[in-house]
Amino acid sequence: MRLILDNGALIALERNDRAMWRRLKLALVTEQVPLSHGGVVGQAWRGRGPRQALLARALEAIEVRPLDRALGRVAGELLARAGRSDVVDAALVLLASDGDQIATSDPGDIEPLARAAHRNVDLIRV
Repeated sequence: MRLILDNGALIALERNDRAMWRRLKLALVTEQVPLSHGGVVGQAWRGRGPRQALLARALEAIEVRPLDRALGRVAGELLARAGRSDVVDAALVLLASDGDQIATSDPGDIEPLARAAHRNVDLIRV
């Protein structure tokens, strides 16, 4: 089981949400490095000021994959199947495997994508 983080999860870490920090630490203690992609980071990152120090610290512990041509293409195909339009969410869902947890502030956006991708994941509202 791996923890997959969307923009809402990164913002929760930035706001020092204790429950989200516990999830991150638990993943690291169990040697399951949390995962996201560069598009998600772009949604949350606004600069390296003191305001984002917690987010910068969290990002050091997260594997961030590129949103490259291959992932972009399969994300587009998933969007077509699901009748959705958010490529960042679709790419995030495609990083997940069955049994993973997706920490999200928008489970209503993620769930139809996970269903269309045939991913059996747990959605954690943050």
